[in-house]
Amino acid sequence: QLQASGGGLVQAGGSRRLSCEASGLSLDYYAIGWFRQAPGKEREGVSCISTIGSTVYADSVKGRFTVSYDNAKNTAYLQMNSLKPEDTAVYTCAAEGPNLNSYCGLSGSRYDFWGQGTQVTVSS
Repeated sequence: QLQASGGGLVQAGGSRRLSCEASGLSLDYYAIGWFRQAPGKEREGVSCISTIGSTVYADSVKGRFTVSYDNAKNTAYLQMNSLKPEDTAVYTCAAEGPNLNSYCGLSGSRYDFWGQGTQVTVSS
């Protein structure tokens, strides 16, 4: 089970950190992906982190967002800086595994478990 949290209202240029707490599965063996969906738009893969810490970012967030995890807390994070109004969306985390792959991907079809979303609203 995955629980995303940390969303809220933030001004453009601000920062926000999202958390994805995993229960019943160990992040030692699962890649975590972050996805977002804005109203009227398709779901977009934002970032992912593999079981060995390799990361991938969508071009739209590269240089602004950072994905990480804390194995001791079994929690993944998405640090979002320099937020823009176009980052407004419901953000969801998902887990792919179990595996020990050195890579991860931004296609939603790779992922086996999905959490509930958390709304991020960026005001201009």
